[in-house]
Amino acid sequence: MKRQFTFLFILLIHQTANCQSEFDSLFVNSTRESINKIKIEFNDDYGNKTFLPLTVIKGKDQGIVFTILAGVHGAEYAPIIATQKLIKKLELNKLTGTIIILPITNIGAFYSSTPYVNPIDNLNINRIFPGNENGSVSEKIAHFISTKIIPESDVFLDAHSGDANEDLLPFVCYYDNKNYPFNTKMAKELSEYSGFENVISYPYTIKITEPALYAFKQATQVGKIALSFESGKLGYLQPKAVDRILRGYFRIFDKLKMYKYNDPFGEIKFKRLNSPYYIKSKFQGILYSEHKAGNKVLKNRELGFITDEFGEIIERYFATKSGTILYMKGTPPVNIGDTVFSISPN
Repeated sequence: MKRQFTFLFILLIHQTANCQSEFDSLFVNSTRESINKIKIEFNDDYGNKTFLPLTVIKGKDQGIVFTILAGVHGAEYAPIIATQKLIKKLELNKLTGTIIILPITNIGAFYSSTPYVNPIDNLNINRIFPGNENGSVSEKIAHFISTKIIPESDVFLDAHSGDANEDLLPFVCYYDNKNYPFNTKMAKELSEYSGFENVISYPYTIKITEPALYAFKQATQVGKIALSFESGKLGYLQPKAVDRILRGYFRIFDKLKMYKYNDPFGEIKFKRLNSPYYIKSKFQGILYSEHKAGNKVLKNRELGFITDEFGEIIERYFATKSGTILYMKGTPPVNIGDTVFSISPN
């Protein structure tokens, strides 16, 4: 048993080192004005395997390293398609710096159309950062991003949409991390310049020793300029949602002087929304609500209710503060602990 364990431990170390050296080689050795694509394989001792597609784009000159993480939830399609459009539209002789793109971080969820979790190991990659180099494949992916991708990044953008069951109001957000005031100021400025209609600053309360759990919170925790896009909803592809994200990429590149971009739509006024509160379900049931994301709601007014399988009401939901629905369940099934409504208070 000891010999078998030793062999397995050495094998795991080799696999981890191999995926890291693949990225290191690509990141360091690829030439300027080039687009380089690889698939990094991940295996675990539970017999699971998957891969992480990764693209390194180098412009004509050295400069900022900008990372785009997309598809960490596999049924959030708008960011994934926006990254593909970005790669096709970029003119390398006009780009200064380097762009790292992880276009589909959760391959298992993407190809199975599974919301939230990776069906390979049933873990939500965006709830396990900084990950575990000796864990399951999802934990290894999170660890790889935490230890290899984020350290190389100057700016880290985590692009999302509403998942397959979420109705969502488009917004951009960042954490108010007072440990790094300059980087927080930059994240605020980039968010406000992104072209998104709504901007949210989340409070930042965790200590450096606490797990960040979320991808762009991990980047924030270690002192990177980090922000997140949210555009798209309900598990189908809306062209406007894709265009909003793509436009946001280019506007931020322009702000950072990485790429000259003349926005055909000009400036869009943004609205600053307050950090939301969450209404979660205590029961499993079927949701009924006449509301949609973006609706205004009043304090103490009913938002909706859930029934059991026989149509009997088992839980009602009320707004504890007046505000705007940021996102909500957009499909009937609700499970215990689900966020049914996320509301930005006035």
